[in-house]
Amino acid sequence: MSAKSSGKSRDRILLVDGSGFIFRAYHALPPLTRKDGTPVGAVLGFCNMLWKLIEDAQADGSSTHLAVIFDAGRHTFRNKIYPEYKAHRPEAPEDLVPQFALVRDATRAFGVPAIEADGFEADDVIATYASQGRKSGHEVVIVSSDKDLMQLVGGGVGMLDPIKLRTIGPAEVMEKFGVGPEKVVDVQSLAGDSTDNVPGVPGIGVKTAAQLINEYGDLDTLLKRAGEIKQPKRREALLENADKARISRELVRLRHDVPLKEKLDDFTLQLPDPAQIDAFLAEMQFERLRARVGEKLARTAPKSTAGKSADAAKPPSAKSGDAAAGAKPQAGTPGYSLIQDMAALKNWIERAFSAGEVTVDTETTSLRTMRAELVGISLAILPGEACYIPLGHSAPAPQGTLDLGGPAAAERPKQIPLQDALAALKPLLEDLGVLKVGQNIKYDMEIFAKYGIRVGPVDDTMLMSFVLDAGLHGHGMDELSELHLNHKTISFSEVAGSGKTQVTFDKVPLADALNYAAEDADVTLKLHRVLKPRLLDERMMTVYETIERPLIPVLVDMETAGIMVDRKQLAALSQEFAARMVQLEKQIHKLAGEEFNIGSPKQLGEILFDKMSLGGGKKGKTGAYGTGADVLEALAAQGHDLPARVLDWRQVQKLKSTYTDALQEEIDAKTGRVHTSYAMAGASTGRLASTEPNLQNIPIRTEDGRKIRHAFVAPKGAKLLSADYSQIELRLLAHIAGIDALKKAFKQGADIHALTASQVFNVPLENMDPNVRRSAKTINFGIIYGMSAFGLAAQLGIPQKDAQAYIDAYFKRYPGIRDYMERTKVSCREKGYVTTMFGRRVHLPGINDKNPARRNFMERAAINAPLQGSAADIIKRAMIRVPPALKKAGLRARMLLQVHDELVFEVPDAEVDKTAKVVKQVMEGAAALSVPLTVDTGSAQSWAEAH
Repeated sequence: MSAKSSGKSRDRILLVDGSGFIFRAYHALPPLTRKDGTPVGAVLGFCNMLWKLIEDAQADGSSTHLAVIFDAGRHTFRNKIYPEYKAHRPEAPEDLVPQFALVRDATRAFGVPAIEADGFEADDVIATYASQGRKSGHEVVIVSSDKDLMQLVGGGVGMLDPIKLRTIGPAEVMEKFGVGPEKVVDVQSLAGDSTDNVPGVPGIGVKTAAQLINEYGDLDTLLKRAGEIKQPKRREALLENADKARISRELVRLRHDVPLKEKLDDFTLQLPDPAQIDAFLAEMQFERLRARVGEKLARTAPKSTAGKSADAAKPPSAKSGDAAAGAKPQAGTPGYSLIQDMAALKNWIERAFSAGEVTVDTETTSLRTMRAELVGISLAILPGEACYIPLGHSAPAPQGTLDLGGPAAAERPKQIPLQDALAALKPLLEDLGVLKVGQNIKYDMEIFAKYGIRVGPVDDTMLMSFVLDAGLHGHGMDELSELHLNHKTISFSEVAGSGKTQVTFDKVPLADALNYAAEDADVTLKLHRVLKPRLLDERMMTVYETIERPLIPVLVDMETAGIMVDRKQLAALSQEFAARMVQLEKQIHKLAGEEFNIGSPKQLGEILFDKMSLGGGKKGKTGAYGTGADVLEALAAQGHDLPARVLDWRQVQKLKSTYTDALQEEIDAKTGRVHTSYAMAGASTGRLASTEPNLQNIPIRTEDGRKIRHAFVAPKGAKLLSADYSQIELRLLAHIAGIDALKKAFKQGADIHALTASQVFNVPLENMDPNVRRSAKTINFGIIYGMSAFGLAAQLGIPQKDAQAYIDAYFKRYPGIRDYMERTKVSCREKGYVTTMFGRRVHLPGINDKNPARRNFMERAAINAPLQGSAADIIKRAMIRVPPALKKAGLRARMLLQVHDELVFEVPDAEVDKTAKVVKQVMEGAAALSVPLTVDTGSAQSWAEAH
């Protein structure tokens, strides 16, 4: 796109293949969901690709028009010509379907036309616009690598591969098809396309087709003279399948006459409207992209329009959990004080004691508490009045800023000595008669804990918002400030820079640090005054006061304690996995008959489907074969060794890179332990999420995965104790939905999966086939998550009709479950939320969405949320009650981890049995159900052995 056309400048029109972007984005990024549960991974990837294209086009200067073209639906005029056309294409992945509409919304939010035409494919629309552009003398660039569009190349029309950033012209088409663009249709008519079910002529591939077309000139001439061909098989194939070739030509030839309302002149390239794109990216919770786009728009906004629209384009804060942006801070904000001596600090402390409440926030050098150094503390007592206490700044304010008592350029800024300030603040922060208010105050409590200060009691505005509005929006301070206070906060990048030039907060000049840090405390105080009364008014005080607030100090202790990890064992595992990968590579290369890059899906696909001619090969829009786990598993199930070994290689490679290598880097140098952090306002159902590192995703179903848990160990003289709720969500289903048969089974201690298998599949309980039980287990848990027949079929590897029959049989045996599901959906549609046993509300704003895919997704979420949310509430209640119960029993065990339905403790050897008894008793008594809550315990030197 960088090379401008020679001679007189002419318009360059960019036509983007929207489907190619969507599927590339979906497969390039891991699954991602918004806080309301909506999948948005493909939307984020699409937005990133589209924004890069817009930026490059703007920088290039010669591109003047841009539009994204989408498929309107699966059925087009081609299905009337040939009903089997694309008939065997699989349905789109279940989590991708709700994203199609959001991608179109994204396109429009970026200020780009989103074009589609009923009855036609996107390629036909692109062909029509390309033809119009060519006739009017414009240059047209089709942003796609789809081979079907290569017939359009030439005469002012080119292609750009958006992944390889490679221009596709006549020479590249010749390389691909062996003919020029004008004869691509003829070659495709002969070769057909298995992906789209274009029949072609059996036995003739692209190379042979190109030879024939080059020899005879065109398809019609070839078919007329087919009897002259010397090779018998080729001659007979052409004579017998001439009609198929002609039908194929109608299928592959793109239409240039699609009736379209939008004109090329409507596609003028422009930057997005700042307010519109900011609102969309905020709704999607794409904060990093929102920051990049906002900064770009803020830089490029004309001075005459730098009011409202430019302000809306400012980037979000870099602070953890923040979501919005603010104006450039000005030194000396009224009501904000810089505290640089003990007399001023003591005055603030006295006022806080008198008020009985103070808002507290810390500034540090890192978002990781174990690695962070304290830089400063901000306090607020009244709205609009706050102070900042610098303690660890090492750089002076740059020349030209307001002097707030700082030293000469070569000196460290004037500050109270760290230990002196903390000694003065400790009585206030620990006083039980003074409420300390914070936004995500767990972080600040852990920072203070490093200096021997145990902060309490506390209130947390983030958690108040989470309890009140889970699923409706994010709960970061900046987003809440804009939502509730109509105030845009100062972003971290505005005071610390961004990218390579960004500095840690200790290098921020005091004038900027004051306004940024004091504003944090001030905004948090104002949010507290808005949100706290709502808890009472909306009857959510019990959830906050009995579950969320008392859990904060429990998590502080857990995160600070960490868990011991044996570095040598991890290193040995890394070496073992590396050696295994080498062995598998040799086996794979031997089976393939040549060496290739196993990590390259393209090369792997060519080996499997071109060289080895295995069945089931399907090419995507990029022209590469799909080689995902589902494809390889299907091939392996057919007895093919190479895909089975590749699956083994991928599993070992992931274990090595994601766990054994990465976990070694996570071991804290001072403690020798790994310290995870628990996100309290992540999943809208209330489930805790483990991050940095994520210890909840360590695989345990494979032997290699379990080996990793062997590296999590207890110190000498202690054991790790695991306490795990047994089938808690199924028990909750029996209780909440009132399923008598399930209740009876749980009360009798029956094997619930075997019982389900017996009743659904009509097989005897005695000597049951383990595979049948496993299928029943999949159904039991799948029903909880609203699994469709499509999803169940994929899980069990069976036809979709059989999966539907299993589901029908399940509901016939347990009709109360379907009744519960329908009741829940109806209630959620009316209220907009569902509730857990303990009153937690999970909002599902898409439950009444006009888009069927998104509505269905939200309905499944509504069915599961009361179960998953109640399970989360129960284990949180247990976590709150276990520490005081252990203390009362005189036991020294420490709770270290919460992993889904499991708690892990570090226990002195002599106290293991007593501790297990207390923990089991507390966990099983955390809720009163109509079925027994059962907890399984185990202890050993390592986590793996204890589980």
